[in-house]
Amino acid sequence: MDKETSTAAFRAVMVLALVCSVLVAGAAVGLRPLQEANRKLDRKKNILRAADLYQGKGDVEELFQQVETKVVRLADGSFVPPEEIDPAEFDQLGSLQSKETSKKLGKEEDKAGLNRLEKYSLVYLVKKDGQLDKVILPIRGKGLWSTLYGYLALSADLSTIIGITFYEHGETPGLGGEIENPDWQAGWQGKQLYDSNDPNGQPALQVVKGQGKGPHQVDGVSGATLTMKGVNNLMHFWFGEHGFGPFLERFRGVSKK
Repeated sequence: MDKETSTAAFRAVMVLALVCSVLVAGAAVGLRPLQEANRKLDRKKNILRAADLYQGKGDVEELFQQVETKVVRLADGSFVPPEEIDPAEFDQLGSLQSKETSKKLGKEEDKAGLNRLEKYSLVYLVKKDGQLDKVILPIRGKGLWSTLYGYLALSADLSTIIGITFYEHGETPGLGGEIENPDWQAGWQGKQLYDSNDPNGQPALQVVKGQGKGPHQVDGVSGATLTMKGVNNLMHFWFGEHGFGPFLERFRGVSKK
């Protein structure tokens, strides 16, 4: 191949590469809104699944209309007025990027391996005949390879577990990845998050090796010890004093009035 031919071929390759780059970049930018919409729809689906309001059929947006979304202040569990923070616009995970809306966790308090904790959280309420029927709460924490993101739904007594879902993680398929398995998740239904005999009100639920016994134990997945430890830790963090503990205590008091 002479020099002129080589130069022409090189130019053709460069032009083709440039055209492909533009097309890929354009597709990525153009599809971003659709990807974000699908991500939000998937989260709504998982919220509904945790609360046993979606079994794979039906219009997710229509079903989600029965869910009331609110923002709570984690420090004291109080509701934040929508005039202050609009639940529809609030980016909970995005708030971790700001020192004004999040704080660094100390080693002793960071049971879930979060590093930083947001000051505000979304909560999801389902009411029946004007009374609280279910509450669904976002949870997350470090597993073996990744951060696990999910939702836990409680009944009106704020202790009985209706269901749990995990919608994003990077755990090992067939081992830690079994946290997505509906059969494993079904083992959480009816378990008690708290022990009514504990005056301190600390989470009593434990994810144990082998078969869980009684109302406060959930079966662990064999061969996924560190992922199960992560699930156990995130439960104790989010339902303790630094997570939703103050909210549940405050809400429990209001519900009894």
